[in-house]
Amino acid sequence: MSRALIVVDVQNDFCEGGSLAVAGGARVAADIGALLHRWHSKAVDAPAYDVVVATKDHHVDPGAHWSLKPDFAESWPVHCKVGTEGAGFHPNLDPQPFDEVFYKGEHEAAYSGFEGRTSSGQALTDWLRARQVEEVDVCGIATDHCVRATALDSAGAGFATRVLLPLCAGVAEDSTAAAITEMSEAGVEIA
Repeated sequence: MSRALIVVDVQNDFCEGGSLAVAGGARVAADIGALLHRWHSKAVDAPAYDVVVATKDHHVDPGAHWSLKPDFAESWPVHCKVGTEGAGFHPNLDPQPFDEVFYKGEHEAAYSGFEGRTSSGQALTDWLRARQVEEVDVCGIATDHCVRATALDSAGAGFATRVLLPLCAGVAEDSTAAAITEMSEAGVEIA
């Protein structure tokens, strides 16, 4: 049985100073970066992951997902535009240990990492199953949006799923609490 860590959308635009910043994003990036460093260096206290992957918002022209007058529910300011600094991983996060990166939302809204594909076109579910992954931990940004969607899709695909809440940043207290409830009711462990 293999376990995977999915690091969701820890990108510059979702951290302080970005176009769609989430409070605490830079701290989460640093904390995940420290965990990845321990894992990559095989430290004594390293988490037991067989593979570690990341997802990235990767927008070219996502249509109504971007808006000059966003409602912050279905439409958002321009963010994670391909080729911009905002689309890059936050500098507090060391991308070196990732076994693969899954890009989502080129021409549409995409919240779940399970909508993402590798640069060669492989879907996240297929990639994980090819490596006999049965258990998945999820962390990243934002708890109430892309982390939520990724965790729900993970559980829906049959993976034993856990969200590492201290390694997540949420947009708002109420929507984060609602997301935690929804994930728990779907069988996702909240750790």
